[in-house]
Amino acid sequence: MRAFVTGATGWIGSAVVDELVSQGHQVIGLARSDDAVQALAAKGVGVLRGDLDDLASLRRGAAQSDAVIHLANKHDWGNPAESDRSERASVQTLGDALVGTDRPFLVAAPLSGLVEGRPATEDDVSPAVGPYSNRGGSENLALDYVAKGVRTSIIRFSPSVHGRGDWGFVNFLTAAARKAGVSGYVGDGSTTWSAVHRTDAARLIRLAMEQAAPGARWHAVAEEAVTTKAIAEAIGRSLDLPVVSVDPQDVGAHFGFVGSFFARTMTASSDVTRKLLSWEPTGPALLADIDAGAYTA
Repeated sequence: MRAFVTGATGWIGSAVVDELVSQGHQVIGLARSDDAVQALAAKGVGVLRGDLDDLASLRRGAAQSDAVIHLANKHDWGNPAESDRSERASVQTLGDALVGTDRPFLVAAPLSGLVEGRPATEDDVSPAVGPYSNRGGSENLALDYVAKGVRTSIIRFSPSVHGRGDWGFVNFLTAAARKAGVSGYVGDGSTTWSAVHRTDAARLIRLAMEQAAPGARWHAVAEEAVTTKAIAEAIGRSLDLPVVSVDPQDVGAHFGFVGSFFARTMTASSDVTRKLLSWEPTGPALLADIDAGAYTA
């Protein structure tokens, strides 16, 4: 298949491109900079110059493909409303371009905010609806296109998609520990995160594209619940720093924006995903990755 991938040079997207190419698929990657163009060209894949605000480029990419994998997001933590606006516009543009084609349309989504008090399952419906909700309600918007002849499926990612070179949440936690001289956890550290290795997430996306089950929600979760205290302890070991509890009132000052996530339980099961996609994670566990120095380079 020929897949159009947004976020093709990002942390997850670059691994997805490698996975697709290794399994004989063709790729067209969206590139918003000269460096991105060069990175994709070096892999021998197609390049479409543009970004999430260039809606015409998104339409061109969808028109040239057999499947669309939407992974890009602005992640503007200083202006989340702009990220939400951009995400909704991108999903709507891609969905409109695919109406009536019966082509696979995979859309990335977070696990955060789905449910409280238990791990989320693939059956849980996102409560984010409408343009002013989290991520512009893009998950539900994308699923609306199933009724319009698009094979939409949602890929929900663990808060930690980890590995060497990660610039996501665990990287920010590590940077906060370096800055403070201590590795912190919030309160008693009993809150938990799900986790998945980057290569396992990429394989899941490839399987989801190939099977193209309309309306499916897939969970990129290898470890259902890792305590935030254990994460802080692993970061402390890797940096040779003491590990301390941070008062919930001091979370913002100590951790920065990532503190609001670190203070929350964000977990999910992946039982349905594993069974239906025949997906079995094989990559390193999160704590093993931290202990092996993935975040100390």
